[in-house]
Amino acid sequence: MKIALVRHGQTEENYLGNIQGRRNELLNDTGRRQCQRLKEQIKDVKFDFCYMSPLVRAVETAIILIGDRVETFADKRLIERDMGELEGTPRENYDGEKYWNWELNCSDEGVESVQSMVERCREFLNYVCEKHKGESIIVVSHSATYRVLRHLILKHELKGNLLDTIIPNCHYEEFEIED
Repeated sequence: MKIALVRHGQTEENYLGNIQGRRNELLNDTGRRQCQRLKEQIKDVKFDFCYMSPLVRAVETAIILIGDRVETFADKRLIERDMGELEGTPRENYDGEKYWNWELNCSDEGVESVQSMVERCREFLNYVCEKHKGESIIVVSHSATYRVLRHLILKHELKGNLLDTIIPNCHYEEFEIED
C-alpha cells in the first residue's frame, strides 16, 4: 500500500504565527498557490482514494489537489489537535517540549494529550491499511496529525518528545506500507 501525507496549505492564522487548532479557517492566497504548485507536482501520481480532515482548510487543500480524480472521504480522526485555551493565541504560548512529551502526556489548558492523538491516528491508520491493501491513498490533514501518522508509519519509538519534525504548510511525503 502507498500512502501520501499532505499538510494543508497556509491560512492567515499560520501566517500570523497563531495557534490554530480546530478553528475552521480557509486557506489564504499563499496557501492556495502552495496547493496549485503541489497539484502540478503530483498530477501524474495515481491515487485510489483521498481521506481528509473535515476542517475546511484541509477540505479546500484536498479539492485543489485532487478535485474529482478520486473519491474523497472526510474523517474526523484526522482533525487537528484540540489546542484548548491556546487556540487563537500567539505560537509563543505553546510549549512543544511539554505538549509533545509522551511520558508527560500533558493536557493542561485543554490541549489534547499526545497519547490521545496517537490513539486516534493509529485507529485511522489501521482502518485504511486494512481497507485499502494494495492501493494508493492520499491523506490531507494538519501538522499534528501528519506528525503522528508519520511516527506510526515509520514505526518510531513512542517515548520522549515526539516534536522532532517540522511539517511546513502544503508538505507532501509518500510512504510504502507492507500489506
